[in-house]
Amino acid sequence: MLTVEPGKIATGLLHSHLLAAVAPRPIAFASTMDKHGNPNLSPFSFFNVFGVNPPIAIFSPARRVKNNTIKHTLENAMETGEVVINIVNYAMVQQTSLASTEYPKGVNEFEKSGFTAIESIKVKPYRVKESPVQLECKVQEIIHTGTEGGAGNLIICEILLIHISEDILDANGKIDQNKIDVVGRLGGDWYVRANGNALFEVEKPLTTLGAGVDAIGEDIRLSAVLTGNNLGQLGNMEHIPTKEESMVFLQSDEWKKLVDQYDLNVPSTDGNHEMAKFLLDRGHVREAWFWLMGR
Repeated sequence: MLTVEPGKIATGLLHSHLLAAVAPRPIAFASTMDKHGNPNLSPFSFFNVFGVNPPIAIFSPARRVKNNTIKHTLENAMETGEVVINIVNYAMVQQTSLASTEYPKGVNEFEKSGFTAIESIKVKPYRVKESPVQLECKVQEIIHTGTEGGAGNLIICEILLIHISEDILDANGKIDQNKIDVVGRLGGDWYVRANGNALFEVEKPLTTLGAGVDAIGEDIRLSAVLTGNNLGQLGNMEHIPTKEESMVFLQSDEWKKLVDQYDLNVPSTDGNHEMAKFLLDRGHVREAWFWLMGR
């Protein structure tokens, strides 16, 4: 394993390692305005939300590694205390990348990137019309983490208004993850698109107390077939079925329907983990447990 100690390698290389490892990162497409009313627009992937009461977003325009200068977004945030964070989706990613060009101060990135500037309600910086979600924010605090190139500048923002395109809402009025089609930053020139087969759900153990991987028998826990993810699924079950319960299920119509649904070739040998893995990979955790315990 490669072991890296910050301070003993070049800052640029350290930057590369961290951006490739801590990923994907959401993108804050930050719109600001200087004290003279000149707009600025630039994306930052050191970004996330850090609370909802009050709603807080933080992004960090880091000091430039090459010459240790600060970015216009940071200058404007310090001058005016206002920012709009626009969320970036796939339909606008190429234009967003263009806006990251380090144009001279005073150049309007809305015009350069071809985005539509629309007025905000509570703050002066413009919103990006093409963005599916726009957050109007006031700056609470700016924390400078260092003075050398590559140091972060945490712009802590309170979200005053949220604008959500109705085109990305589901039938319940919530944001549909497929419709919003967000993108995230990886290392180098790489991005990731959160859509289609890239999306999957993991049931959170919030209302139940999972039995835990340590409660799984050694013959299953040390399986050469089941993965760590599979063990996590099994350990998330609150109640591990008994052999008697499992044998009853394996004779039930529900199990027969599942066998027919997937056209399963039920093996005759005991302790077959391939069948359990097949079921787990398709989200049938309870049924996988019945199979494992009933054979």
